[in-house]
Amino acid sequence: MEMVSTTKLRRFQDRAVASRPYANEIAQLLGHMAGVMGDRLGERPLFRPGRGKQTAVLVVTSERGLCGAYNSNMFRVVETWLASNPGKKPVFFVYGKKGFQYLSKRGFEIERFFVDPPLEKLDYRGAKFVASALREAFLSGRFDEVLVFYTAFESVARFVPTKVTLLPVGADASKPGGKQSSGDVILEPDVETLLEKLVPRYLETRVYNALLESLTSEYASRRMSMKNATDAATDMQGVLKKQYNRKRQETITKELLDIVGGAEAVR
Repeated sequence: MEMVSTTKLRRFQDRAVASRPYANEIAQLLGHMAGVMGDRLGERPLFRPGRGKQTAVLVVTSERGLCGAYNSNMFRVVETWLASNPGKKPVFFVYGKKGFQYLSKRGFEIERFFVDPPLEKLDYRGAKFVASALREAFLSGRFDEVLVFYTAFESVARFVPTKVTLLPVGADASKPGGKQSSGDVILEPDVETLLEKLVPRYLETRVYNALLESLTSEYASRRMSMKNATDAATDMQGVLKKQYNRKRQETITKELLDIVGGAEAVR
């Protein structure tokens, strides 16, 4: 399992790292467009808080266990957020069987459980479907915001459970790095048309990157967990082998003493 996890980790790590520059560039471009729009940005529904009183929460976990503290760390972050926001009424969207089981047992409302495609076979089309479902839920008027809880991949030894605000867009993306353009540029087509095309792509990219990083973190955690299990089994095997050799030597010694004692008795 450690070897399989290492192989899959390399493959998904390459995909996750390759998706970051595009996600960062599209976020910066969206921030530039937001600066050009100025006060008109508040007229767009995806850039202002929703009218609802509930909060849509996408939680990304694993399909299987044997991945160390990957899932428990995510659940701890979710529980901490719930404890610090007692007035929130979360409605969960879940990717991963472990998250669905955890939230179901605790009686939380689950709006949607994504099972197809499986997280390991996820492509951009699947992320587009998830982002579209979250966008439609936000525009329905039930929710005031959409949050995403996922595990950010930093290295093969470090992966951090993270909370980001997906919607409204202005809460997170319209100010990348704290810089906004003043808008002294000529755009073709106009900025409204560009935003119509850019915002859905931005949401899809953010969701795609979050799912990829979560999957990469899962296999990194599983690799470490299986390596620790292998090391522990090797140590246990060494201890048991010493005990076995000691017992075997004791048995041989007793048999030799019995033979010697019998020979002396016959003599």
